[in-house]
Amino acid sequence: MQKGGFVMSYHQVGSDWLASADLRPTRQRVTLAALLVGDGQNRHVTAESLFEAAKDQGDAVSLATVYNTLRAFCDAGLMQEVTVDGSKSYFDTNTHDHPHFYWEDEDMLTDAPSDQLVIAQLPDVPQGAEIASVDVVIRLRRKA
Repeated sequence: MQKGGFVMSYHQVGSDWLASADLRPTRQRVTLAALLVGDGQNRHVTAESLFEAAKDQGDAVSLATVYNTLRAFCDAGLMQEVTVDGSKSYFDTNTHDHPHFYWEDEDMLTDAPSDQLVIAQLPDVPQGAEIASVDVVIRLRRKA
């Protein structure tokens, strides 16, 4: 990633991402942030896949730390959690409203084209409530 005429390190990009949300840059947070946004691309990860990526590059981070860090990133507005099943969550670095494809056969989440989604009307919400967000996950499987 270019900044001011030089190439920024993955860890510096991760540190800057944390600073944008006023999160303290602990070693574990910087390591995980670098894996998530170090190359400037958006990611859909599970806690387990991020844990494996950290382990593969030789970083000692526990799975519990990964879960806690992802929760902190979501709470700070750096990521959003996308639940595809009652117990399966993905964490998305793209925090803008957009739909997702969930590929059942591959257990993978990808972005769906926002410009092709049309929601004509939402139901009336109960009195005293407001819509916080609308999550759209389109489940797909490969044709046989």
